[in-house]
Amino acid sequence: MNAMQSTGTDGTKRPVDVLSGNLRIRLAESRAEIEASQRLRYRIFVEEMHAKPSEAQRACAREFDRYDDFADHLLMFDRTLGDGPEAVIGTYRLMRRSQAQRAGQFYTADEYDITPLLDYPGDIVELGRSCVAEAYRSGSTMQILWRGIAEYVLHFNVRIMFGCGSLHGTDLEALGPQLSYLHQNHLAPPNLRPKALPDRYEDMNRLTPEAFDPRRALAKLPPLIKGYLRLGGFVGEGAVIDYEFNTTDVCVVVPTDQVTERYARHLTRNEPGGRAEN
Repeated sequence: MNAMQSTGTDGTKRPVDVLSGNLRIRLAESRAEIEASQRLRYRIFVEEMHAKPSEAQRACAREFDRYDDFADHLLMFDRTLGDGPEAVIGTYRLMRRSQAQRAGQFYTADEYDITPLLDYPGDIVELGRSCVAEAYRSGSTMQILWRGIAEYVLHFNVRIMFGCGSLHGTDLEALGPQLSYLHQNHLAPPNLRPKALPDRYEDMNRLTPEAFDPRRALAKLPPLIKGYLRLGGFVGEGAVIDYEFNTTDVCVVVPTDQVTERYARHLTRNEPGGRAEN
């Protein structure tokens, strides 16, 4: 492991500090770093994926909402560009139960009834606003990002991760094979199953099993959703169209057992990179 400073600007030990080559993962430690993540989100969600920004967002070229002030922002830095706002090349927004209480609710509650998750014992964390700059999108980059999430989960003893996973586009017929595959093969058990709110509910089970190729449907899923499934994740009942973001959302639920187990195995191997130690 690389040995570098792993304390934040306030002198306390960072809950997350992962190093791998020129990349570093840690939580945002300043308003400037949060705003850098919002600028990255704007470039990807608005300019690349054609989400519809508000006038306030367009004016400052940042994608933001009211939950940003309550959440933790997991950031990926390219250390060849620096170790501050100028170097942010990836981000993930994380919000735990206590933070959602201060915000009034979880973001996902605008689309899904998440009562089964709220009733679950132990801490839960909502994952959202995930994006990585185009030049850095690779399987290895996502593995590093997941190591950061695993450290966060371990530090805060999180039992369940969840959030809205997005499929690009709003054409339900075109997305029928993917939605049907998820419903038929990865539906969450009843005690962990969110359900789309009645006024936003779209049936996911659109095709019979004989009407599509499950392997092709799986292959066409976004890499992030496939990653959640590989970690033992499930989906809730019903999809939601988000016209603002030009996406069709499913609610993903991931028990953290496999996340922490895989990270623990990683720590027992002699690999380059890893958590920064004093």
